[in-house]
Amino acid sequence: MSTEKLQRLGFVVVEGAIGVGKTSFAQRLADHLGSDTLFEAPEENPFLERFYQEKCNLALPTQLYFLFQRSRQIQALMEGDLFRSRLVADFMLDKDPLFARVNLDGDELELYQQVFTNMRLESPRPDLVIYLQAPVECLLERIKRRNRPSEGNMDADYLQRLSDAYSEFFYHYDRSPLLIVNTEGLNLAEGEEDFNLLMQRIIECEYGRHYFNPMPLLTA
Repeated sequence: MSTEKLQRLGFVVVEGAIGVGKTSFAQRLADHLGSDTLFEAPEENPFLERFYQEKCNLALPTQLYFLFQRSRQIQALMEGDLFRSRLVADFMLDKDPLFARVNLDGDELELYQQVFTNMRLESPRPDLVIYLQAPVECLLERIKRRNRPSEGNMDADYLQRLSDAYSEFFYHYDRSPLLIVNTEGLNLAEGEEDFNLLMQRIIECEYGRHYFNPMPLLTA
């Protein structure tokens, strides 16, 4: 595997819907690259578990908490020494309005948009964005397997709307090189062969939009 080509990846973002495995893969990628990490901290959001139980009542405070948390993380990153080293993140600030449009409507969405606009947020441009996808039934299975209390009421309809919003967002995304990965048949957290195949694809992604969609072997 070309070490020289990997050196250009100073800042990599791994993104995708809830349950797709972005944090597990981002950690493994960071270990492989010898990079620092910048991860979301959903467990710190005091509204999140109750939001999943009663979405209509707590959507706005949940969303604003994440917006302020992510902006603080990015601001600290840009003001400190961390960005002078290699970095892998499991979120991008640009996608925050994506969740707002799924979770909010009417006056609440308008208020969120005003807050987001007035904060005038800027974030560093990634050298590569890796967008992980999986069908909703696969996401539900992975969420069930990891068994987090805050996600106990996750339903297929919400995940479908979220997945559709991600697809729309990345359909228009052109700020950085983008690799779209179908993870349905992949074990990126532990599978050695799957991880190595994806790493080889990552090396090839210098410009534009790319896809990694390995087909399962057919057996008689």
